[in-house]
Amino acid sequence: MNEPRNPSDSAAAATVPQPAPPLPDRIRSEVWDVPFDHLTLAEAVDWIECLVQRRVPSYVITANLNYCMLHHRDPAVGAITDDADLILADGQPIVLRSRLSKAPIPERVAGSEMIYHLAERCSDNGWGIYFLGGEEGVAAQCANKLQTMYPGLKISGVESPPFRQLSEREQHEQDQRIKKSGAAILLVAFGQPKGEKWIHENYKRLGIPVSIQLGASFDFIAGTAKRAPMAWQKIGMEWAYRMCSDPKRLVPRYAKNATFLLGALIEDWKRLVTSWGMGDWSNRPER
Repeated sequence: MNEPRNPSDSAAAATVPQPAPPLPDRIRSEVWDVPFDHLTLAEAVDWIECLVQRRVPSYVITANLNYCMLHHRDPAVGAITDDADLILADGQPIVLRSRLSKAPIPERVAGSEMIYHLAERCSDNGWGIYFLGGEEGVAAQCANKLQTMYPGLKISGVESPPFRQLSEREQHEQDQRIKKSGAAILLVAFGQPKGEKWIHENYKRLGIPVSIQLGASFDFIAGTAKRAPMAWQKIGMEWAYRMCSDPKRLVPRYAKNATFLLGALIEDWKRLVTSWGMGDWSNRPER
């Protein structure tokens, strides 16, 4: 005969931390020394759902050509890359370059498209999103539009902090708002690489399951910025469309990106020649 269970035993068991559920298997390969996950948009959203369910603070990077350049030139960005839980290819040049390797990336996963799918998934699961960043009022417009599109979406918080270093008191108050929000996903729009650096510095302390820097996505949804037509996106020329829309800010950035791309392609060729046994042509070793 089984002995009656002590209620206190159940209570004690309930307080024991449960191990995080395992994440799905994945394939990764490097493009310009950045390790990208081989995921489609739908698979990326499924992966992020798994990260949310683990309830372990994590972050996702949507890496474009500019991010690859920063990864090489800024040691702080290299550390962010190493600690990321998921790195998605948000740039057609990255996808095209991967097709020259044995493990091509299946498709571009644009953060400006993924945000809609994340909002829908959060709506379906009753999860909240915290919107942080952007110009004054943009995050609120973005959140309201997504809530209209996906009824039931929980907005855990919305704020557009000033474009300056917060005081110690302001930072503490912001931390408390985010911690107490109950959000499953924290979406950040601070620009690149400021957003990625901020997340890397704060994500463990804040305790939100998933944090993602999504650049101009808030502006696209709010209508304060316009995405390139689909035809431009398909041929990998969205950058040119955006550059023409804001030349003063983006021409210098894309000029740097183009210089990096040329250098990266030359380095690819040098590594190929080196692999043929024709001497050491490469300027840097494989990671």
